[in-house]
Amino acid sequence: MPKYKATAYLRLSYTADRSEESDSITNQKKLIEDFIAKHSDIALVSEKVDDGYSGVLFDRPAFQEMMSDIMAGTTNCVIVKDLSRLGREYIETGRYLRQIFPAYGVRFISVNDGIDTANEHNGDDLNISMKNLLNDTYCRDISVKTRSALLSKRKNGDYVGACPAYGYKKDPENKNHLVIDADAAHVVQDIFRRRIDGASAQRIADDLNRLGILSPLAYKVSRGLPHPTGGYADSPDAKWSAHAVLRILQNETYCGVLLQGKQETYNHKLKDILQKPAEEWIRTENAHEPIISRPDFQLVQMISGLDTRTAPDGESVYLFSGLLICDSCGGRMTRKTNTVNGRKYIYYHCPAGKKRGCAKPVMIREDDLIQCVLEALQARVQSIVSMDEVINSISEERVNKDLIAGFKTQIADNRMQLEQARQFKSTLYENFVSGIIEKKEYQDLKKRYAERAEQAQEAIDRLREELENASNNSSDRLRWVQHFKQFSTMKELDRRAVIATIQAIRITGKKCVDITYRYHSEYEQAHRLQAAGKGAV
Repeated sequence: MPKYKATAYLRLSYTADRSEESDSITNQKKLIEDFIAKHSDIALVSEKVDDGYSGVLFDRPAFQEMMSDIMAGTTNCVIVKDLSRLGREYIETGRYLRQIFPAYGVRFISVNDGIDTANEHNGDDLNISMKNLLNDTYCRDISVKTRSALLSKRKNGDYVGACPAYGYKKDPENKNHLVIDADAAHVVQDIFRRRIDGASAQRIADDLNRLGILSPLAYKVSRGLPHPTGGYADSPDAKWSAHAVLRILQNETYCGVLLQGKQETYNHKLKDILQKPAEEWIRTENAHEPIISRPDFQLVQMISGLDTRTAPDGESVYLFSGLLICDSCGGRMTRKTNTVNGRKYIYYHCPAGKKRGCAKPVMIREDDLIQCVLEALQARVQSIVSMDEVINSISEERVNKDLIAGFKTQIADNRMQLEQARQFKSTLYENFVSGIIEKKEYQDLKKRYAERAEQAQEAIDRLREELENASNNSSDRLRWVQHFKQFSTMKELDRRAVIATIQAIRITGKKCVDITYRYHSEYEQAHRLQAAGKGAV
């Protein structure tokens, strides 16, 4: 009767070279079976295999199963090919060999290392400690080299992820490059189109589920594509959700941008994920073919910051949601409906009113507003169309140069205002202590200068963003013309046209509005060049 009931523990790391036969699962199994065949006191009762698991950590599923068998008394002997199969972490591996296994009366055998704890001469502490230390050092060196190689690839614009974003797949000819997955890309394009047209994320998700379109996870599983198994994976029922739709709408990958290095771990021994700040991400422009144009992507991001309350039927967003501003107090306008003699009247008003600080609250009927905005937008578009020939003859480099100069001047002006506000604010307290100003006056002035400084800083931040866009996207600077020209045949106002062309609408009276259009700086610059005749061929 064999004295020892043995478990053969086999492990192969996910970083191992699968073509290396000496470390293969099959080879490990054969080596252990040959060893047992020569020892009649050992009977093999089970095999535990962790294929694709690092030896640094010990939360491997098969290893934990083996430990359960040991604690249950069904196994009292563990056999491995070599010590590195049991583990590569010096301290934890030593703890199992010196404390845990002996506590349960487990015999440990490492065939290639000649270690057998049943024989005190070949299982001495110094021999085991040296081998464990070498295994730990090897693992650390491999980790450093792997991190360095991945960082180099990211900086070169190579894709090093395991699961490409929905809508992309790895290039069959180059695993470090993404190509469009046509079937999924059509769904992504439809999601962006629906969002621009005014549909909410939940509405989009419901429609996708109603049409039987597979969610990203279900789609990848159905086609045998790599897919996440945790974190941002879809819900277990594999249906579309508002969260899944929003992830797609916020993913800059669809513009052809590769963002990598968003996360890291403390070191190779800890699995805790650290989220890195955005400024440390590795960004590669034009890394792959875009699915969504940059203007449409930016438009969707802008929409996310607007008031997008839907009509009672939940089908669509109100035409002017998030865009109307009271010219008197700067507050958002509210849509109201009144019924008089059976006839419905829809209008927008300032909810603040005089009681809440609005000096001249305004109100405008929706039909008057629609007509006013439609006529103004048509005039704007026609103005751009009439300028098209001249605009096309203007050097993009020249337009950029003038825009950049203008932004720098505006930034300098705002910095001066910011500095003045800070200086005035710094002298207030001295004046208050000296009795030059009263406490109430001190508090009022302090608040005023703080607001002035905040406004100047916000203006600087916006101008810096515009300056960066003008500096980095020279090939896109005149696309705004086509952006407006697509509405040249517009007869009726719709949400897409409003959102795509208008940044804000200030209501100044019952039939008076002041519209701030998108690409205002580009339009004004081109208009000045046209008027001065500088763009003539």
